[in-house]
Amino acid sequence: MENNRRAVGTWYERKAGEYLEALGYEIIQYNYRCKKGEIDLIARDGEYLVFCEVKYRSDSGKGHPGEAVDLRKQRIISQCAMYYLLEKGISDMPCRFDVVGIEGGRITLFQNAFDCMA
Repeated sequence: MENNRRAVGTWYERKAGEYLEALGYEIIQYNYRCKKGEIDLIARDGEYLVFCEVKYRSDSGKGHPGEAVDLRKQRIISQCAMYYLLEKGISDMPCRFDVVGIEGGRITLFQNAFDCMA
């Protein structure tokens, strides 16, 4: 079950990446992992380094996918982002946290969805 869930998640993360590329984002990395957790996508959008969470829902029965990025998840993504910046030696680039919600076949981008909580 978990392997299938991971495969589904990977497929939707790739779809989100294609969507972002069509909007002009440059995908830097999928599934960045560190000891703090994971970030689904890291991209560049103009001057911004964007840390992006992808959430999928087959229907609205469990709420909108964007709502699934709660404070706990925001904190984990923020900590991972700080770790990434430290690891890559990046200190002078503006950063942003976006969420891509996929519900059925509809993709919604929430730019600057939350502030860093590190």
